[in-house]
Amino acid sequence: MPLLDSITHPRDLRALSKRQLEALADEIRAFLITKVSRTGGHLGPNLGTVELTMAIHRVFDSPHDPIIFDTGHQAYVHKILTGRAAGFDGLRQRGGLSGYPERAESEHDWLTSSHASSALSWGEGMAKAFHLKGEKRTVVVVVGDGALTGGMAWEALNNIAAQPHLRLVIVVNDNGRSYTPTVGGLANHLSMLRTDARYEQTLSFIKRTVNRIPLVGRALYDLLHGFKTGVKDVLTPEHGLFADLGIKYTGPIDGHDIGALTNLLDQARQFGQPVIVHCVTRKGKGFHAAENHEEDRFHAVGQINEFTGEPLSAALQATWTDAFAETMVRLGGEHRHLVAITAAMLYPVGLGRFAATYPDRIYDVGIAEQHAIASAAAMATAGLHPVVALYSTFLNRAYDQVLMDAALHRSGVTITLDRAGITGTDGPSHNGMWDISLMSTVPGLQLTAPRDQQRLEEAMERAVTVDDAVTVVRFSKERLPNPIDAVASEGTGLERFDLLRLVPGARVLLVGIGQFAGLALEVADRLADQGVMSTVVDPLWCLPVSSALVDYAARFDLVVTIEDNLVPGGAGQQLRAALDERDSASRVHCIGIPQRFLAHGSRQEVLEEAGLTAPQIMLRVLDFVLTPQRQQPAGVERSR
Repeated sequence: MPLLDSITHPRDLRALSKRQLEALADEIRAFLITKVSRTGGHLGPNLGTVELTMAIHRVFDSPHDPIIFDTGHQAYVHKILTGRAAGFDGLRQRGGLSGYPERAESEHDWLTSSHASSALSWGEGMAKAFHLKGEKRTVVVVVGDGALTGGMAWEALNNIAAQPHLRLVIVVNDNGRSYTPTVGGLANHLSMLRTDARYEQTLSFIKRTVNRIPLVGRALYDLLHGFKTGVKDVLTPEHGLFADLGIKYTGPIDGHDIGALTNLLDQARQFGQPVIVHCVTRKGKGFHAAENHEEDRFHAVGQINEFTGEPLSAALQATWTDAFAETMVRLGGEHRHLVAITAAMLYPVGLGRFAATYPDRIYDVGIAEQHAIASAAAMATAGLHPVVALYSTFLNRAYDQVLMDAALHRSGVTITLDRAGITGTDGPSHNGMWDISLMSTVPGLQLTAPRDQQRLEEAMERAVTVDDAVTVVRFSKERLPNPIDAVASEGTGLERFDLLRLVPGARVLLVGIGQFAGLALEVADRLADQGVMSTVVDPLWCLPVSSALVDYAARFDLVVTIEDNLVPGGAGQQLRAALDERDSASRVHCIGIPQRFLAHGSRQEVLEEAGLTAPQIMLRVLDFVLTPQRQQPAGVERSR
């Protein structure tokens, strides 16, 4: 790839001819298909942004002019053009390139971005700072792939419109999709702009007709042409959406025509005020398998055949998402008031089958988790039972709605959290490590982490019948573990907990949360090899804490909780607090994810870094057993 090999800095693009630029675009696509097919990653979005990113870097002076990507998974081409092509063999692997912009990698990455709809706020803030400092810099924000369906983007636009002095170029990458076709009023507006030719046709008619009028024709045309903004607002009211905000709008333009893109972006740069450049692109462009993949156009792929797009390894075991999908279809047939809500991720969260079976009972709200929860609370109040399916990490932004809209109103809403715990390759922003800690502060909320498919089905069956509380069901993105049967159970309802291993006389209790119940059993085996016997329990419902489990745990000298959530505020600390209230003499140690952002890598590598493998946990438990409790001075309460 001779042209690609010559690009070490964005300025190198400026020496290339139009023909060379088109050839370079072909080389970049071939490079992406080859590299991402081997590592996995966000292939479809980046194939669609090749010319767009090249044009941005030709016109703007990065890093002097910051280029900020919303939904940062569409920044692979940006990484290539800023000297990181050699690192793509290690994309999303331990010690390799992040799948998102990453400040630690390059001066061209102004922020580490991965969650949608925040880039416009960053752009507004940076442009404001440069203006106050008297620095003539232009900030470029690339939004799209569904990001404009997020409410935070419109909060930012509202503020941008009030500051006409900001040097800010907003590039709308309009591929009509996020994971799947983008939904909502804005998507419809953009779609109409792409396809409605009335504006240009009308102006052309006016020009041809009026110019023919003797003597006054040219002057009259110039006068009418001065009203073109009004013509646009009448003939294409979608344009008025931006004009009414007071932001200059240009486009739509072919997002794969690098010459036209360069010219329009250069005009936007010289404008010196906030301006929207609307570019129409095709997700997956240049890869036949992606372009014809109607489900998500290869939004994100694992390792695939670079020619056919077929996965290199067949899935031999179902995932948690598969089990949830199957359960939802069955429950939909049993409960006619059951509806499902997704935030722009119909297929990734497993609702595709439900949508196909019950098309009138599925709602895709776009990248708008806050709206999803508030709307669900209202639907529950009106007599439906909504199931809101999200990634765990995306629940964070809807905390207030869970608290004030759903829980405060005792709404019967079920929230399922896919990708809970350590996810790995998508990096620190996508690990689902905060949900238990956050939800533990919500009064009346019920949360469960099933250990296997049967427990998932049981949890969902119960959840969809609860009409006076928020229920949260969290699970991993991994393959389903083998079934783990209980040897006994104690308590009933939310109080029930399962004993997975019962060792009479054992003084150590291991509490395995969710999928870590299997890990707790493995730790128990290793401890037994060292002569330390332990009983293992699964609490089933982490919130509220089972008083029956508290009574049971109080019988043991040492209680060790193991979870794939933060230790602070996690299920372990909730149990420890309950034991403290009972003034139990049990020592409680909580093992979970450390309170720091974890670098990307395989799930197993991240678990090892966090100290959450069976050998590591076994050594820690042995240390707890063998280290006598420190004696506290008289009058000082002992810390557990």
